[in-house]
Amino acid sequence: MKAAIYRGTGPSTVLSVEEIDTPDPGPGEVRVKVAYSGVNPTDWKSRSGATGASPKDFQVPHQDGSGVVDAIGEGVTDRAVGQRVWLYLAASANPYGTAAEYSVVPAGRTVPLPDSASDELGACLGVPALTAAHCLGGHPEAMAGAHVLVAGGAGAVGHYAIELAKHAGAWVVTTVSSEEKAALARAAGADIVVNYRDPGAIGQVKSLAPRMDRIVELALGANMEMDLAVSGPGTLIVVYAAEPRDPVVPTRRFMTANASVQYVLLYNVPAPEIAQAISWTNGALATGALSLLPLHLFPLADVAAAQDAVEHNAVGKVLVVPQLRK
Repeated sequence: MKAAIYRGTGPSTVLSVEEIDTPDPGPGEVRVKVAYSGVNPTDWKSRSGATGASPKDFQVPHQDGSGVVDAIGEGVTDRAVGQRVWLYLAASANPYGTAAEYSVVPAGRTVPLPDSASDELGACLGVPALTAAHCLGGHPEAMAGAHVLVAGGAGAVGHYAIELAKHAGAWVVTTVSSEEKAALARAAGADIVVNYRDPGAIGQVKSLAPRMDRIVELALGANMEMDLAVSGPGTLIVVYAAEPRDPVVPTRRFMTANASVQYVLLYNVPAPEIAQAISWTNGALATGALSLLPLHLFPLADVAAAQDAVEHNAVGKVLVVPQLRK
């Protein structure tokens, strides 16, 4: 099969597209013929060496994707050949990520894709949607009637945080940095969109909701003042991204507000909580509550350019297409 691989970490030039043996699924695994491979910041960071890990032999990158199950390993009873699925954490402790014609993963890292959902949408879920669902408490009941602030509402996690929160009956404010991104956040269903670069942005948000129940945060240091301005007893700030430098957290001010800060890294979320996030995400997907961001499609041969696009903050979602389209 054709696959993108890297044998050592570094810039995107360490990626190559090669013919490698098509893997067979082992016990508890399935093989998926990949339709689309989703690219996330975690993919280029892992390839660059920023996470501190290097491949033992080779690594096919990308955690997310969609496709069709084409082989089943021993003991797998809840997947069927020909079944459409979306994948998550495919490359976690596994050399066969989704940037290839085929990916072999534990069956539990595939999720049945509803008939109403496109392969493109399925490939966009994975890390972003499950992170968003977990940041929102893992199940829709946690969000019913809540006031939620989503930082970066035009990014993939922010996009699905808005849609999942609205699906659950929350009132959502989000921050963005441009009118282009504001339009995307409004399309996702945000009730209020504020440009955080405006001098009065903090005042705008505080005037709308003096206290948020939950804040989904990607840049705690940069957004600390806004987060504190709308925090009060019971506010939970959930941080899902690490900044280049760790911020200094003003403990006394958080203590005075009686607010809490929680950190999320999807790779280490306990399995029962991942299962909750999957259930919510797939339920929302089946009802049509989740949507696509603008797509940027790259053939497998241009996988390095695809990762570079994500690294340079392309607006929308980057997908790699491993199979030739007729």
